[in-house]
Formats: sequence, structure tokens, C-alpha cells
Amino acid sequence: MKVTLLAHTPEPEKIIASAAKLCYSAASIDDVMAKVDNEEASRFVNMLASYGHESPIEHVTFTFGIEGVSRALLAQITRHRIASFSVQSQRYVREGLFEYVTPPEIEKIPKAKELFVKAMEDAQKSYDEIASILKEEHIKNLMAEGMDEKAATRVAEKKAIEDARFVLPNSCDTKMIMTMNARSLMNFFHHRCCNRAQWEIRELAYQMTELVKEVAPSLFKYAGPKCIHGACPEGSMTCGKMKEMKKLYLGE
Repeated sequence: MKVTLLAHTPEPEKIIASAAKLCYSAASIDDVMAKVDNEEASRFVNMLASYGHESPIEHVTFTFGIEGVSRALLAQITRHRIASFSVQSQRYVREGLFEYVTPPEIEKIPKAKELFVKAMEDAQKSYDEIASILKEEHIKNLMAEGMDEKAATRVAEKKAIEDARFVLPNSCDTKMIMTMNARSLMNFFHHRCCNRAQWEIRELAYQMTELVKEVAPSLFKYAGPKCIHGACPEGSMTCGKMKEMKKLYLGE
């Protein structure tokens, strides 16, 4: 897994503090912005967090490059709907010797890993064979309809891999660029940093928290599962590891 913070709103904490202060000020936007330095921005962002006043943090966004994750993770992360995703397409990109993500529990058991690797190899073989059969048939049909061979071959390739991809597994790796505003990110961290989240997206969420804390430390001071700054919301399903989670995310 490779996670990169590609871009973010410049001076995110100053933007948030200025937006919040503007609501209660008769001054111009320029004047409000001019009066907010880094120290004031940090203080105000902390105050907003203590009040649970979250709407001003929607004004700043963060864009991540995410690589080496599975299609299973893709299915989970796109459930966070207040976000923008650009994902490598299996319709347009042929999966030649596709990379895949191996779950740690499979990795550590030799027999399980052996079966898993074989399943990946079989999937690749089936994908290649199905794509080849479909492509040949499409070329024949397209040329019969009057298309020249070069154009028919190009169109047939896309049509073939579009259907052959159905045999590919959830473990097949993908890459994406994702943008979220800070409020959506905090919600994402609350849910996906939790120990009860699936291991892969939990690791992704942790790496993302580390990146955003570098550029907006006050804003993301309490980024992580909800239990690090309050009661565990999972009730009887709690993992019981609140102390460990506080140490991981807060250093306590």
C-alpha cells in the first residue's frame, strides 16, 4: 500500500477559523483573514472541536493518491459518498499479470497461501483465455459489419476485457485519487480507524491520519476512532482496546 497526500487547501486551519469568525463579524472577509494568524487559527480550530461545530471544516479539502489496495477496499471506501474518486478502470486497462493483495492471515499460513496464489494464477489464466476468445469473436463480427481490421481490433480489445474482468478476484489491486473535505475525513477516520474495521481499510485510514496531521495538526488532533476522545460507540461489540488506540493515535 502506498498513500500520498497529493494536495490540500492552502493554510487549511486559517481558512476554517476565518470562515467560522466571519459568521459573527461585521468586518470584510479580507479584514477577517488578516486578523487570523497561525496561533489564532489553531486556538479557534480547537475551540470549534470542543463545541462540536463542524460545518466550517467543510471548506478545506485533501486529495490523496492511493495505490496497492484491493478491489475489496474500493467497494468499502466508495460507501463514503461525500468524496470524489477517480479509479483505474478495468474496462479500459487490460489486467496483464495483475497484482493482488494478500490478506495477512493467509500470508502467514503456508497451505492457505499456496491455495490463494494458485487461485490468483487460475484467475489470470481464465481472464487471458476469455479475453482472447471474446476478442477474436468481436473482430470477426465487427469486420463482417464493414469495419476495417485495425479499427475492429481496437474496439474488440475493449469489448473483450470489459467482460473478461468479471472473472477477476476482489484481491486484484487498484489505484485511485480521492478527495474529501475535512468533515468527511473525520467521519471516515471515526469509522475506519476503529479496530472493528476491516484490516486493509483500517491501515489506509491510519496512514491518512498521519499525513493530514502534518499539515493541519490542530484540525486533526483527535483524528482516529471515536473512542480516543470519548466512549466507544460499539457498545457490546467493543474491542476493549481503548488504551491501545489512544496510545496509537494520541501518544498517551
